[in-house]
Order: sequence, then structure tokens, then C-alpha cells
Amino acid sequence: MTADSPSGEHTDDSPIPRAALRRLKLAARMALDKKTHAELSARIESHLAALLAPLPSQTLAFCAPVRGEFDARPLASLLLDRGWQATMPVVLESDAPMRFRRWTPSCTMGVDRYDIPIPLDGPDLVPDVVLLPLLAFDAQGFRLGYGGGYFDRTLAVLVPRPLAIGVGFELGRVADIRPQTHDIPLAAVVTEAGIMRFTPA
Repeated sequence: MTADSPSGEHTDDSPIPRAALRRLKLAARMALDKKTHAELSARIESHLAALLAPLPSQTLAFCAPVRGEFDARPLASLLLDRGWQATMPVVLESDAPMRFRRWTPSCTMGVDRYDIPIPLDGPDLVPDVVLLPLLAFDAQGFRLGYGGGYFDRTLAVLVPRPLAIGVGFELGRVADIRPQTHDIPLAAVVTEAGIMRFTPA
């Protein structure tokens, strides 16, 4: 791993079961006041822009923000102006890979079975870069999400595999999330502290 701006300030070295860790980190994120959340999000957006700027115009996948997540819509809109395309994941079946539906700032939105906003219609696109929201992450590049396994199932079947970038706050940093066999490590994690890049084993 290499880190452009490493920080161990919020490192949690206590072994905590994954379900309890999810609850703990979600509560910490939800407890961020509006001003702090906005300030940290602005730093995250700046780091993401720096990470993506050198890439040619591609297709970016990202999620609409829920439960205090980073809002990637302004960044996606900026990339659209630079010739990129944008898409959001859509869950059609509980145990199947997700599809990615084209997103624009003016597209009609609805919600899926989990009340997550998604484009109501539009063509499917195959993403080159995927921004994955996270609750926790560790030094090996593994991410802890909400536990549904959707991103892992989806990334496992996409060929070529898109660049997978975890996006979250430093409060989610832990020593070890106890990855399971199906967990796919990320290429990078971006927080307000900077960009952490991971070298595949």
C-alpha cells in the first residue's frame, strides 16, 4: 500500500465483530454535524478529482448518498462536462450482480427496494470506475459496507474489472475488517485525509 496522505488518527485496533463494527461506524458517521460533514466532503471531493483528473473520459459509477455518505453528484456532474458518462447501480435481484443505469443531473429519479435513489429509466452502461461507499476500511484495502454483498458480487463478474475506489471518512479507518473469502480488495480508498492506493497481491 502507498498513501498520498496517511493518517492513523482514527485507527481502531480493537477486534470487533463485523455487524457491531457496521453499527459503530454508521453511528459515528451519522453523528457528524452538517458543517463538519460539508468540510470533510469538500476535501474528499478534491482528492477524488485529483485521482480521476489524469484519466481519459470514461464511465463513472457512483451511488446516491444515503445515511450520511459522501455525495458524489457534484463531482460526477463536473466529469460529465469533461466528456465522461455517469451511472448508478441498480439492484434488480437480491442475489444477482447489479446493473448500472445511466445518470445525468436532470434524469428522473426513483428509489429501489432499499429506498436508495436510482435513475428510473435509461440505458445500462458498463462502468470503468466505480466509487464504492464504505462504513469501514483497513490497511489492506478491504471495505466494509452494509453487508448485502452486492458490490462484491458485481465486481466479481465484470470483465475487465473496473477501477474500484472506496469512498468514506477517516472515522471508518480500522486495523482489520476481518475480510471474508468473497471480499474484493479495493484499488484505492479516498477519505478527507487523502488517497490510499493498494497494490494487488
